[in-house]
Order: sequence, then C-alpha cells, then structure tokens
Amino acid sequence: MALNIVLLPGDGIGPEVTAEAVRLLKSVGGLFGHAFQMSTHAIGGEGLERFGQSLPDETLTACLAADAVLLGAVGHPRYESRQPSERPEAGLLALRQALGGFANLRPAICHPALVDRTPFRAERLQGADILIVRELLGGIYFGEPRGYPSPDVAFNTLIYSKPEVERVARVAFEMAMGRRRRVASIDKANVLETSRLWRTTVTEVARDFPDIALEHVYIDTCAMRLATTPASFDVILADNLFGDILSDQAASISGSLGVLPSATIGGRVDLYEPVHGSAPDIAGRGWANPIGAIASAAMLLRLSARLTHEADLLEQAIEVALASGARTRDLAGPGDPTLSTREMGDAIEHALVELHDHRHTYHAV
Repeated sequence: MALNIVLLPGDGIGPEVTAEAVRLLKSVGGLFGHAFQMSTHAIGGEGLERFGQSLPDETLTACLAADAVLLGAVGHPRYESRQPSERPEAGLLALRQALGGFANLRPAICHPALVDRTPFRAERLQGADILIVRELLGGIYFGEPRGYPSPDVAFNTLIYSKPEVERVARVAFEMAMGRRRRVASIDKANVLETSRLWRTTVTEVARDFPDIALEHVYIDTCAMRLATTPASFDVILADNLFGDILSDQAASISGSLGVLPSATIGGRVDLYEPVHGSAPDIAGRGWANPIGAIASAAMLLRLSARLTHEADLLEQAIEVALASGARTRDLAGPGDPTLSTREMGDAIEHALVELHDHRHTYHAV
C-alpha cells in the first residue's frame, strides 16, 4: 500500500499529537510493508502567520491531490478579536468545503480501563459504543444570510435541502449495517421546519434499509439519554449543530475529549482529526493526550487505505496501553503517575509491536 497523506499539524497542541500519530503510522508501515508518503503544510494560525491566510493556497492544492488528510488542531485566543473570516477556524471550514466531505464520523467508546475516569457507574457504561454521524457542510454553520449588523443584533440562518439530508442519512444507515443495526435520528421536529424536513427524509431513506431499526429522538431527549443510558445508542445521526454538541457530550463515556477521533468522508479527499481543540494553554508542555490523533490515524487506515487489519491492530494497541495503566494528565486519577505526550505514544507503539509479533509468531506456528 502506497498512500499520499497530507499532514496539517495546525495550532496549539496540534503539532504534538500529530507527531505521535505520524510515528504510529510509520510503525504500522514498517511492520506491514506499506509506504506512506507524508508532507506537512500550514493551516490555521500558522497559515495566518506565515502566509496571511488560514488556508494557504499551497496547502489546499496539496490536500486536493492527497489520498487522505490528517489534521491536528486549529485555533488560538490571540485571533479572537478578528472577524470570523480572519480567524484560524475559517481555514478549517474552508478546507471542509473544498474537500467536500459531508459526513463526519465521531466514535465514542467506553474503554474498559477508563471506566473509573468517567462520571458513570460501571454498569451504566457496559456495552457503550456510539458512532455519531454528523452532517458537516450544511445547517446553521453555513446558512446564508448571516450577520452582526449592530452591537445588539446578530443572526444566522438554519437551512437544509432534502439531498443534503438524504446523503448523510445513507452514510448513517450503511455504518449501522456493520454494527448493531440501530439508528437514532436527532431533530427538534416539534419546533423547527428544518427538523421536519430532516425527519421526513430520514424516514424515506430508512425504507431502503429494512434491517435497520430507526428511532426519531428530540435533541433534548438525546442529551438526557446520553447522560443516563448511553448504551441505548448505536449510531446517532444528527445535523451540523446538534452533532457538534452531542459528540462532545459523548466524550463523557470515554473519559476525556483527548481520546476521541473523527473522520470526514464523502468528498474528494477524506479528512481525519481528533475531536479535541488546540488547547493552547498546555501547548509545549508535553501534557496533551495523543490518543485522539492516533485513533484518527487508525480510522484513516480503515476508511481511506482499506487496511482493516492494521487499523484493528492499532486500536487494540491503544486498549492494551490503557489496560497497562498508561495515562496522560487528563486520564489520571488522584496520585496516579502520568505520561507525557511522547511517552503515551511510546506505550502505544510498544503495544502495537508486541501485538504484531505475537500474531506473527502464532500464525507461523
């Protein structure tokens, strides 16, 4: 397998966690004989500082020519006084639009070793394994008109078309086919016209997937269930705004935002990034959790490279490292020893090599 991957480390802790994801990708390549060609480009605050653009032209050109893009994080408080179009986050939104990925996949899994780091009793988390499918290119984040015409008035437009809803719904149902075959579609159809269109369209798509159990759930009810019975969900399908909020809430079943990966698919080039932000307050201290970035690399292996075995092994290596007690600061309990960003990468790489060697020896015998 030869794969052209563009790396966008970005701002804050982005470069630190991306470095560990790259190291694990190279380790996978070495163990299995794959050649991953990687090039690094600027985005976000780095792009503004170096090129005067949050999404420099050369970065966009490289991304459009890649097989996959791996992003670190974007954003920094120093740009908060600027207009939205002049902030680092504008580059990420522009990149998403250019790549055309309309479905954002955000898994949230209860890692057995981290149950005590969640706010849940262990029995409530048993079997909790959620995939949130978030529509990414429509809704209130992109709707026009929008504006801030005076210090006292601002407005945004929430708009969806039937084709936008249909295409992301199909992704959710297709993903559910390989899981527990349940889809919860999230809306506010008792209040919003867009949600009524959403509900009607999802119901129509469901007819093509008779083996999938569909339920429609109001956003407020979904939030309550995520806080009380998270294992009741399999695939959650949501619009851009609801999906953004719910995926962060779902982090509670995993113990930390730092362990959550994501993939944006459906366009010209797939984009992978950890769910956490740039966390500039801890940048450069070695405190960042690289698991979200490494798990995003595993999603890249599975979805873009079609290397299912390698992706499974990398995800298992994360579980093994956690089971061995490896903890960054965000995962550690009172008095627990902690690992640096680099040391957590070391622990996962060590587990990866051991898992590979064990399986190789087993099959050889």
